[in-house]
Amino acid sequence: MIKVIGFYSTEFGEIWDKSLTALIADATLGALADAKIEKEKIDAVFFANMLSGVLENNLMLPARISEVLGTHKPVFRTEAACASGAIAFHLAKNWLMANPGKTALVVGAEKLTDYSPEEVTAGLAAAASGEEQAAGLTFPGLYAMMAQVYMQKYKYTEENLAYVSHKNHYHGTLNPKAHFRRPVTIDQVLKSAYVAYPLKVLDSSPISDGASAVIVTSDESLAKRSSHAVSVLASETATDSISLKGRTRLDGIEATQIAADLAFSAAKLGRGDIDVAEVHDSFSIAELFAMEDLGFWKKGSAGSQIRDLATMIGKGGKLTVNTSGGLKAGGHPVGATGVKQIGEIYLQLTNQADRRQLKKVKYGLTHNVGGSGGVAVVTILGT
Repeated sequence: MIKVIGFYSTEFGEIWDKSLTALIADATLGALADAKIEKEKIDAVFFANMLSGVLENNLMLPARISEVLGTHKPVFRTEAACASGAIAFHLAKNWLMANPGKTALVVGAEKLTDYSPEEVTAGLAAAASGEEQAAGLTFPGLYAMMAQVYMQKYKYTEENLAYVSHKNHYHGTLNPKAHFRRPVTIDQVLKSAYVAYPLKVLDSSPISDGASAVIVTSDESLAKRSSHAVSVLASETATDSISLKGRTRLDGIEATQIAADLAFSAAKLGRGDIDVAEVHDSFSIAELFAMEDLGFWKKGSAGSQIRDLATMIGKGGKLTVNTSGGLKAGGHPVGATGVKQIGEIYLQLTNQADRRQLKKVKYGLTHNVGGSGGVAVVTILGT
């Protein structure tokens, strides 16, 4: 059985005094310390990053990680837009299945706030199709069109979307490493400026810096020595058309649905077994899609269900969602996001989540999406 035995994340936010390499080093060394193992125990590294080649003109970050670790072990770089972190973890899990008795480091990092909004927006738009970019579409625009389809089809309003941000900002107040640690009211969300109708500033995740790392092992003796180890029950991925025009539907993300079905089948669990989930809420509408596409809520019901706030900490629901604050309040340093999600579930399952710790959690799920749904990854962890 493959186990997660260590995790560390930097703060997410505007980190002016740290370079990308420094953030990677902080997360890497922090995860090693948490796992209580020496760097020599690492047999391979899986590194997630989207934009260093675009913004920094640096595609050889694996060699930087070699410097940080002082190692000649292999370092594999993955890029799958906002799903880069989960894809890195997925590949590490498969590598460990093929290499029993080995240990891997998965680290994701991004440095975005050193660059102008125009540069970052253009870089992120590279995860859309050429036709969409030529039409001037950015990701707020793409998700806004999907939101309009969903809202018109199921008769929802902007207020339904606002409950996602309200919930996740409350969770962010409990996370000392979140980008935003202040609550927002439904009224504040509704009065924030439009980015792309119907999505507003407070419907949208921020541009963040940060790095996260986990230690994963198939070495049984190493896992047994760990005081905090959780099992990787499944990690599955699926893809779809990069363009919205190639999708079979626009009121959800089919790649999520496929990856979720594969993951639950591999884990031999049902939706009702999951106690905590970190889902991809790059925009408020994305969390509503996730809850339906993952099979937690009936299709078309999420806009209504979210108003009950049953997935908020302290509300007594069976399933709690985005305890870290999600992407919306926790922050979204693209390459780090999927790794941080796995780390948050690890913290919850090992009772290390401090003020946001849930009671009696046995199984957790992460859901990470690239682009507007061109790739999705679903991972399930258990005690």
